[in-house]
Amino acid sequence: MPTLFGDGYGLYEVRKGSFVVSFGLNTALIALLLWVTSWTATHAPQIKQVVGLSVDISPYVLPPSKDIAGGGGGGGSHDVHPASKGALPKFAKEQLAPPTVLPLEQPKLAVAPTVVVPPEIKMPQVGPIGDPLAKLSGPPSNGTGTGGGIGTGNGGGVGEGSGPGVGKGHGGGVGGGAYHVGGGVRAPKPIYSPEPEFSDEARKNKWQGNVLLRVIVGSDGKTREVAVLHSLGMGLDEKAMEAVRTWRFEPGTKDGLPVPVEINVEVNFHLY
Repeated sequence: MPTLFGDGYGLYEVRKGSFVVSFGLNTALIALLLWVTSWTATHAPQIKQVVGLSVDISPYVLPPSKDIAGGGGGGGSHDVHPASKGALPKFAKEQLAPPTVLPLEQPKLAVAPTVVVPPEIKMPQVGPIGDPLAKLSGPPSNGTGTGGGIGTGNGGGVGEGSGPGVGKGHGGGVGGGAYHVGGGVRAPKPIYSPEPEFSDEARKNKWQGNVLLRVIVGSDGKTREVAVLHSLGMGLDEKAMEAVRTWRFEPGTKDGLPVPVEINVEVNFHLY
């Protein structure tokens, strides 16, 4: 091999210019690395903390009472993202405009958004409108539900239920589940109630008595949920549920409007 500046000591010709160019490039690279290291040390990254809206959800849990109506609601606008966290809008007995995080269009006449919840119920209502039970603070979204409102349900309310109320359940109000008789809520009345059939086992054993059922009657007068509270056995529980599912009611009402109402129904089995 030839020396750096010697001639005639190797088989290849010495190119002094190549050594000079290589030395210059390496020097420039080292200088750049030293500058970047120095700049990074003097410009520490600034971390911004985003504090989400904290909403107390304990008022959602209402104590059981025969005089307090249940209910609920939900909504959304087919958004890709889940409903964003926020506070509830104003409570009112009637809803003129559903709540929204992202308005679909600019209304000609501005109306304050509301949810159908008795105004005497006190819940947090401070900050941007959203779903207090949502897990995320953003991005802003009305949720994946339908019918306006905010959440995963339908009907112009807030939450995963249906109707203009808040939370699980149906028809308005808050607390989950259907309404209960009392507090301005009237019970549904049966208008078509065919007698249940006896099971073969009960007839053979001359077994008779009463089956007590828990029934939710929808705002359309049809039974939605049927569950046994007091069992009779011998296949009569199933026969009672089959019969009640075919019943039709004049729906229960709240403030004159049809709403889902939970009632107890006693089905009698007697041999004559």
